[in-house]
Amino acid sequence: MSAFRSHGRGHLNGPVVVIGTGLLGTSIGLGLRGRGVPVFLSDPSPTNQAVAVDIGAGQPLSHLGDEVPELVVVAAPPDVTANVVARALADYPDSVVVDIASVKAAILAELQGTGADIARYVGTHPMAGREKSGPVAARGELFTSMPWVVCPSPESSAAAVQTARSLATDLGAVVSEFTADEHDAAVALVSHLPQVMSSLLASRLQGTPLHALSLAGNGLRDVTRIAASDPTLWVQILGGNAGKVVEILYGVREDLNRLIGTLEDPLAAGARLDLAQLISEGNAGQARIPGKHGGPPQAYAWLTVLVDDRPGQIARLLTEIGEIGVNVEDLRLDHSSGQNVGMVELSVLPNKHDHLIEALNDRGWRVLQ
Repeated sequence: MSAFRSHGRGHLNGPVVVIGTGLLGTSIGLGLRGRGVPVFLSDPSPTNQAVAVDIGAGQPLSHLGDEVPELVVVAAPPDVTANVVARALADYPDSVVVDIASVKAAILAELQGTGADIARYVGTHPMAGREKSGPVAARGELFTSMPWVVCPSPESSAAAVQTARSLATDLGAVVSEFTADEHDAAVALVSHLPQVMSSLLASRLQGTPLHALSLAGNGLRDVTRIAASDPTLWVQILGGNAGKVVEILYGVREDLNRLIGTLEDPLAAGARLDLAQLISEGNAGQARIPGKHGGPPQAYAWLTVLVDDRPGQIARLLTEIGEIGVNVEDLRLDHSSGQNVGMVELSVLPNKHDHLIEALNDRGWRVLQ
């Protein structure tokens, strides 16, 4: 096996080559450059590469010269990732190569069939993104405190895995280690299924009269927010992880058939109990989602404060809550459809709820419990 550099400090020294200058690849370049790591960029689109260079994510790959990259990051679309990784392993025989595609098992299986030196390859997946795409939307802080999954194969060397982990930690991410199959099963449930369900629901809104949509509140907005995602990217993601997604959709289909059957005769014996059980099962699942900072789930108490829809009101509200000495655990915004006011929904620890309401009322805020 080819020799390649190790770094005892657990951080990258560079140079690092980034192949693909979309949102994630350019953000990686910006983050590494911010740490002083030399970065060189390559993209099939000369325009994307030029934009990434112009905003400071790195230098063109042609400037690398004879230097040997410590790491090559493949930030290509999922359907071509395996080919690009195989080419990078051949082009840079003394370098570690990672990819950041959102599916892992299919890419690994394709690479294992190429005869490439995959001891130097580690699949990874940063769980970060934005609604916007392309290098202009890139941010060096994009990965800060976000999950980054490292998926070593049985062939991956310890040094290659350490290099992959160092990339994530250097960019401020929180590293988890999964097998490729474990990763794909997990993201099928926590990422790919939400996208499918959001898109399916949002598709029901086509042709809906505007006067009906004017009744929409935060519930509909929350559930359909990710329906605005890039169709081209999701075609590749869902195709690459189809098996795992379909397994979950079979269960969703069973639940939908159960619900449809119950609602077709909602007065039948046991129908109300079945509806209650279905909602309760959702309560139980939602309660398992990790809480603040990844800790155990915790119940918070909510209150709603009405604020005038003019500049500075939300900032003033949050400042006064800080003066009261209460920490806001979560915050959501909504707007009244009939009045020029906003509704700030706040969650706090239950033992602070009544105290905060009383203190805000004393300061003249309009609080709804």
